Amino acid sequence: MKVGDRVRVKNSVIVYHHPEHRGQPFDIKDQEGEVLAIVTEWQGRPVSANFPFQVKFQQKFRAHLRDDELELVE
Repeated sequence: MKVGDRVRVKNSVIVYHHPEHRGQPFDIKDQEGEVLAIVTEWQGRPVSANFPFQVKFQQKFRAHLRDDELELVE
């Protein structure tokens, strides 16, 4: 995957920061979005992020996910 790719969440992932369900558990399985960034460094130093893929789903909703939670959308 690379920045700009369309992706879909293929596993059940519970988030608590969804704008319409703030503070409540919300499953984002089958949601589609766009890869905004792949976190490989911070302040110029390399990092090994646990959730390296930043995905934008809606105007105000973004999440960091692992590569095994995502699949490319054709």
